[in-house]
Amino acid sequence: MTVVTLARETDWEGWRSAARRLRQGAVRPDEVAWRVGEGDLFADAPPGPAVAATPFTVPPAFVDLAKDVVCHRAEDRFALLYRILWRLKDEPTLLGLRTDADVARALDMQKAVNRASHKMKAFVRFRQVPDADAETYVAWFEPAHRVLERTADFFVRRFANVRFSILTPDMSCHWDGEALTFAAGSTRADAPAGDELEDFWRTYYASIFNPARLKVRAMTSEMPKRYWRNLPEAVLIPGLIADAERRMETMVESEPTTPSRRLAAAPALPVRNPESGEGTIPELATAIQECRRCDLWRDATQGVPGEGPTRAEIMIVGEQPGDVEDLAGKPFVGPAGQMLDRALAEAGVARDRLYVTNAVKHFKHELRGKRRLHKTPETGEISACRWWLDRERRIVAPKLIVALGGTAAAAVFGRAMPILKSRGKVFELDDGARAIITVHPSYLLRLPDEAAKARAYADFVEDLTSARGLLG
Repeated sequence: MTVVTLARETDWEGWRSAARRLRQGAVRPDEVAWRVGEGDLFADAPPGPAVAATPFTVPPAFVDLAKDVVCHRAEDRFALLYRILWRLKDEPTLLGLRTDADVARALDMQKAVNRASHKMKAFVRFRQVPDADAETYVAWFEPAHRVLERTADFFVRRFANVRFSILTPDMSCHWDGEALTFAAGSTRADAPAGDELEDFWRTYYASIFNPARLKVRAMTSEMPKRYWRNLPEAVLIPGLIADAERRMETMVESEPTTPSRRLAAAPALPVRNPESGEGTIPELATAIQECRRCDLWRDATQGVPGEGPTRAEIMIVGEQPGDVEDLAGKPFVGPAGQMLDRALAEAGVARDRLYVTNAVKHFKHELRGKRRLHKTPETGEISACRWWLDRERRIVAPKLIVALGGTAAAAVFGRAMPILKSRGKVFELDDGARAIITVHPSYLLRLPDEAAKARAYADFVEDLTSARGLLG
């Protein structure tokens, strides 16, 4: 019997290393015992030398499955994974057999781990540490499975500028604003019992509780009672549930209230007729600041109109303003704009002779800490903003439109267009202009591999060079 001793309960790397050696040594699953604790990786009888065998690979889905399953609390999780690994060599389609007992159990464990990670994101409550040298928050949480390591990055992204710790019985994590570290598990006594903000939070929670929409079974399914003891609002839940019927009857019997005049909705612009010939680019730029055709204006600093000569031969259409453009009020002045400028220069196209604009005129984003992260506009938002793009096209009357990315293509053509299949083709538009489709420069910025980025950038320059060639 070969006994494998892993360093910790979620030792994925240790399990993978041991499983690889065992499989190469043709050590059968029933000849391996897995345990967690101090000691050598192969504590008792080490496996024999690897036998000569045809190398085999496992599908990426198995790696993803194994990373999740090792976070489960089942004692036999490592043995189950090795048993599946052993079978994969002779049964390469095993993971597709959902009726197989081993596969079905592993998938159930993966689902439970993912659910535990989701619940951690939803029910962690931070409390401020009193008298700390710097503003610091600590949360105590008891996850159903060992998911802290796989979930901690979510909190780092969300609270990037806040020092915090999350304590669990299995492990603790600490973020100092620069580095994320992990340490041994803790007890509930190591976390603050409460802070001065919790009374405000309970008041807010009670105020948004809608008795008319109460569904106790659905509520306890999404927020199981095992998490209540660590939620400051949990003390209110039994009373709110008990009083829900009386409150609902009171709501039904009450007279409707008059909305506050201070909360009157912002006036919407009249829907102008896109067929009329009125308007200039400066007038359009002013009107965009008052646009209420969709809700993106609410969180944006300002609308960002197009920029360039009124009668430019080429119009470049991007997706939407970024963070820098939203603050500056000008299109393509951030990192993507700088890459566009460099590519235009290499293609021999002068930017000051182009009209540059976006399919959507307001910056759509979500907050992560103090950062505003880009969010792709939805179809309804693209359609609502297409009125402005159509007006720009009528005024500028370009001979060629270059659509950068999928959102721009959808706005120009009025439907989704496959970027890769459409690239290199010239399309005739209803107004007599021609159009080509290429990638957005922000796509190039996101490529992690430098070699791939260089190839993609060269293709992008070639697309812009072709655009110049279409106009002679």
